[in-house]
Amino acid sequence: MDSNVKITTEYIKLDRLLKFAGAVSIGSEAKELIVSGKVSVNGETCLMRGKKIRSGDIVTINGKNIAVE
Repeated sequence: MDSNVKITTEYIKLDRLLKFAGAVSIGSEAKELIVSGKVSVNGETCLMRGKKIRSGDIVTINGKNIAVE
């Protein structure tokens, strides 16, 4: 199931977004998924857990999209 996440700041770091959106329960799980290449941002694999995610970006994890508003 795809989801939308609204942020109220200029950006949110990728690992924090995954926790905030409920895609993972703990930060180490987010780190593991990111460094293993299972997360993409706007269609491109992202290996940087500190990547700045901004409004309009689409993060995909395990085939599910998280649209950031």
